[in-house]
Amino acid sequence: MTQIDRVRRILGDALQLGPRADALREDSRLLGAIPEFDSMAVVSVLTMIEEEFGFTIDDDEMSGELFETLGSLTAFVEAKLQG
Repeated sequence: MTQIDRVRRILGDALQLGPRADALREDSRLLGAIPEFDSMAVVSVLTMIEEEFGFTIDDDEMSGELFETLGSLTAFVEAKLQG
């Protein structure tokens, strides 16, 4: 499973998107485009990412751009994994 697939699965689980999660592509907009993706969901997604990938996300790393698209969120995860 690729990183983008893992992030897509996390989004689907956290937001309870069901089959709609399968339609998420790299350029799919997230924050502001998915009604379920509110401030509480952001916390859930971040927690699930930390648990799935085994790293901690600091407060100063979070921004609106991070949650702009599936691709931007996946790029962040990949950068964290690389160190």
